[in-house]
Amino acid sequence: MRLGELVIDIEPLRRSGAFRRVFAAQTLSVVGASLTNVGINLQVYQLTKSSLQVGLVGLVFGVTLLAGLIAGGVLADRSDRRKVILGSRAGTALILTGLAVNAALPAPSLGFVYVAAVFAGGIAGLGGSALMAAIPALSGPKLVAAAGALITVTSQFGAMVGPALAGLIASGPGIAVCFALDAAGYVVGLTLLWFLPSLPPGESSDTTQHPLRSLADGFKFIKGNQVVAGLLLIDLWAVVFAMPYALFPQLGTEVFHGGPTAVGLLYTAPAVGAFLGALTSGWTGRIQHTGRALIAAVLLWGLAITAFGLSGQLWLGLTFLALAGLGDTISEILRRALLQHYTPDRLQGRVGSLWLAQATGGTAVGNAEAGVVSRLLGGPAAVVTGGLVCVAGVVMMAVAMPKFREASLRTPSADELKV
Repeated sequence: MRLGELVIDIEPLRRSGAFRRVFAAQTLSVVGASLTNVGINLQVYQLTKSSLQVGLVGLVFGVTLLAGLIAGGVLADRSDRRKVILGSRAGTALILTGLAVNAALPAPSLGFVYVAAVFAGGIAGLGGSALMAAIPALSGPKLVAAAGALITVTSQFGAMVGPALAGLIASGPGIAVCFALDAAGYVVGLTLLWFLPSLPPGESSDTTQHPLRSLADGFKFIKGNQVVAGLLLIDLWAVVFAMPYALFPQLGTEVFHGGPTAVGLLYTAPAVGAFLGALTSGWTGRIQHTGRALIAAVLLWGLAITAFGLSGQLWLGLTFLALAGLGDTISEILRRALLQHYTPDRLQGRVGSLWLAQATGGTAVGNAEAGVVSRLLGGPAAVVTGGLVCVAGVVMMAVAMPKFREASLRTPSADELKV
């Protein structure tokens, strides 16, 4: 493999003006989302002096996000996905404007923040499902891996740059400016996405079917397709059993003895590795054995998390976390590409929304699980145990699911086979 083939593939940006608009709008969104996330957490804490209240606002957003994702998947397979994307962006811009106005008041309302979290979560879910379902049509079915890598780059860029920028803005011009800048980014993004072509669902989509029956068809498809089912299951092994983020404050303070600085570095290291992984992901759309590469990437995550738990030294722990982040990003790119490759267009919204929902919910469960095991075994032992369980689970899947193991982007797609 030539060195040039390792660099992230930008062919979707070259070929598709519509995908360029999505990429630009998504870059603005992920940076703006970091501004808002930090801004809301700071504002709620300033108003209440309670970390519990901060967590409750996040919980409200998370619950409504899950509901929005599920509903959005059904909606994306029954209507023009362009309209859903535009509507969700417009709604989010209005909510962010309201948050900015509320934050600028002499006495901001905590109740308004909760109400905004309810609507923001639901709307974000609707738009997220529709956008994921639209990517194959915008980039071209042969470039879904490259498109996924480019979308991942925007997410990791926002994770690295956004929080620090939000801190500077909140401590300077103020929290209201964080919300206002995010709202402005959504307006610019809405303008860019306005020129997208119509994105109707697949020709065989039944728009008269009851929504619950429509959702049940999505579950039925996943159950009957070993590759797609495997893509959801393999992610659960990683995020439920080997998710150490909730333990970083404890580990940074008690194990690495570095205080808040060490904790911040622990949270940053996976994002750095993930960003580097995305920048060197050009090979992901070219390899023959995509399923095997995905299994290797998740194993890298599990082994790196295990090694992190055993490291004992900050610099070594950060190195292993960066490797874990790299494996996680490669895994996400390959999972997204295989999911879209093996799912017919008429089901892209529902299947994609279930994948996004289990990733969101699985992460929350994984952090809670890590906290419980830490109480029983201690922080390092909890990390090591989770990493080993992840590795064992992935190995069992690789042995028990041969179709998943042999999955490839080189085979005809689901629509080409007229599934």
